[in-house]
Amino acid sequence: MYKTSDFRKNLKLEIDGKPYVIVDFQHTNPGKGSAFVRTKLKNLETGQLLEKTYKSGVDSFDKPDLDEREMEYTYGDSEGYNFMDQKTFESINLNHDVVGDAKNFLQEGMKVDVLFYNERPISLELPNFVVLRVAETDPGLKGDTASGGSKKAIMETGLQVNVPLFIEEGELLKIDTRTGDYVERGKE
Repeated sequence: MYKTSDFRKNLKLEIDGKPYVIVDFQHTNPGKGSAFVRTKLKNLETGQLLEKTYKSGVDSFDKPDLDEREMEYTYGDSEGYNFMDQKTFESINLNHDVVGDAKNFLQEGMKVDVLFYNERPISLELPNFVVLRVAETDPGLKGDTASGGSKKAIMETGLQVNVPLFIEEGELLKIDTRTGDYVERGKE
């Protein structure tokens, strides 16, 4: 059981039977009246942001039944994406809704953290950076410089990224999974 005095960023709690994580909070003690806590919460199932105010020291919250497991992405098919638990070697299938935009970064053999709520997978967390191969891009022009403009490149997973003009097809690029931006050339 959590109280408002236990609040901190990334604390996971259960509100009205749904799992949430605290994105931001602020304790406020006005001149008159009782103290309260303003919170910004993110629903772990839907990703929806919610702003709520709670009375300090009065409201309490349950701990959600969450379990995070390291899993390896094995393959994708028409029904979804298949992952294998690294400890039990059990295989699970996540549908397109759970995987969401993470599909643009998944590569066979990649290790990800899958979050389970009441033994049901609800989300997955990718590493901060992945290295992907450029599948398609326009050729660079003579005289292009490293500090020049940018062009679109389509990666092997289907992700579209803006890259410098000197990048060519077949090159490996380091991509930030949080923003989907090009970082630098990648290494084998």
